Amino acid sequence: MKIVYLKTNNIANIFNQLQQDLGGKLKIRPQEYCLELNNNLVSGVISGVSFKNNISFMEYDIVFKEDMLLINNMPITNPIHFMYCAKGRISHSFGIKGEKRLLNQFQTGIFSCDPSQDTTLFFRKNEVVKLSNIMVDTHELDQDDENTDLLRNQLLKTFLPKPGQNIFAYIGSYNLKIAEKIQQLGAITQKGLVRNLLIKGIVHVILAMEIQQHKEDRKNAKNNFGSLTKDEMDDIKELSNFIKNYPEIQYSLKYLSKKSGLSPAKLQEGFKLLFDRTVTDYIRNVRVETAEHLIKTTDLNISEIVYSVGLTSRSYFSKIFKEKYNCSPKHYQDHQNSVAVTA
Repeated sequence: MKIVYLKTNNIANIFNQLQQDLGGKLKIRPQEYCLELNNNLVSGVISGVSFKNNISFMEYDIVFKEDMLLINNMPITNPIHFMYCAKGRISHSFGIKGEKRLLNQFQTGIFSCDPSQDTTLFFRKNEVVKLSNIMVDTHELDQDDENTDLLRNQLLKTFLPKPGQNIFAYIGSYNLKIAEKIQQLGAITQKGLVRNLLIKGIVHVILAMEIQQHKEDRKNAKNNFGSLTKDEMDDIKELSNFIKNYPEIQYSLKYLSKKSGLSPAKLQEGFKLLFDRTVTDYIRNVRVETAEHLIKTTDLNISEIVYSVGLTSRSYFSKIFKEKYNCSPKHYQDHQNSVAVTA
């Protein structure tokens, strides 16, 4: 079993240590690091970025060829770790001999401890893992930033160990919305300042979503609300992608229930949980967003676009389009044309 020890909050030092222990090729650009690995021990990529408010983001998209322990301990103060497993599974414990907590695909985990404890991650041999980790150093945030100070106070109150305890551990329910944000990070192609700002924006959204997930899980536990299983979450995700790919189909709840194998009640629960929309509202939103994309990228007229996204009434389409984008489809299309001519 391979063991790697990380004893620093500084992301540059973290990547230097990872390269020293794991090998690979380290690429560096301003505030961003990418370690490409392909050897007898590990293959894949570990990437990371740091921000001025002492928030760092790391992503492991890797497979180890033997069991692996990644042990994180800071000599003065440990950050709060906001983790999300987008692929595979991973176990967390405080110390090598501590209680193992399994983080499955699509689950969030929030962990913090005092400096007497180690944060330990267990990577299983030959298992592909995609894990994101937002590290927030709550003890060194910039006090000149009012918003940062509010964030710090909330994190200290909610996620640091309570008096008399030295650890905080939380494993959340399944969440696919965070997976979509992780995909958005991977799709960023811009460079320089624009790239850094886009990454920072999405990372902060992911952090907010993890905090909200914790809040909702506590509320649901108190009210004994049910939750979907992982297989049901997978079915909802597959169904939502199908709707995105084929918005022109005349959907009904009965049709979607039969296709997914889930009851109408499960469908409504799942779409509300994952997208904060009813099934009907989700379909309508997909159609409007698809239509907006077609207006921008094709020469189809409005009537053709209406029918291509599964609607039959142009007046109804104009109504829901204006509700979302605060302008009529025709005005939007004319504006696109004028921009093209100007360009």
